[in-house]
Amino acid sequence: MPVVLDTPVAVRRTAMDLLARREHGRVELTRKLRQRGAPPELIDAALDRLVEEGLLSESRYLESFVSYRARSGYGPVRIREELNQRGLQRADIEQALRECGIDWQEKLHELWQRKFAGALPVDARERARQGRFLSYRGYPLDMIGRLLSGRGGDD
Repeated sequence: MPVVLDTPVAVRRTAMDLLARREHGRVELTRKLRQRGAPPELIDAALDRLVEEGLLSESRYLESFVSYRARSGYGPVRIREELNQRGLQRADIEQALRECGIDWQEKLHELWQRKFAGALPVDARERARQGRFLSYRGYPLDMIGRLLSGRGGDD
């Protein structure tokens, strides 16, 4: 039996259930509650209260998301774009990426080692293949260029 989200208590309970699984941003939580049929005025009131109580935090969400995606092998360019698509403020995203304490060059090197066994490209075709993969994963082209030319990321 589907839960009817027509009272503030029901909206709050559903929001807290979602937050219990993982951190969410306000925009994402709003979208999920709307998909479940909650009216916008109840959503706003419930989320405002959760923010006041410290149960909903954009900064915690950003920190969690950046950390998770970086552990999954994604770079700052890709993470930034994903967070933009999720409706977060650019300044908050940039701050989260700066303060995360992740050495992106090291992460790039680890990913490259895992995927390509540390073998520098021997020709232009292989260099392009490795570069495309690393770029798709969200690493800046200058970092990729340094790595593939043998000038960066060495242990």
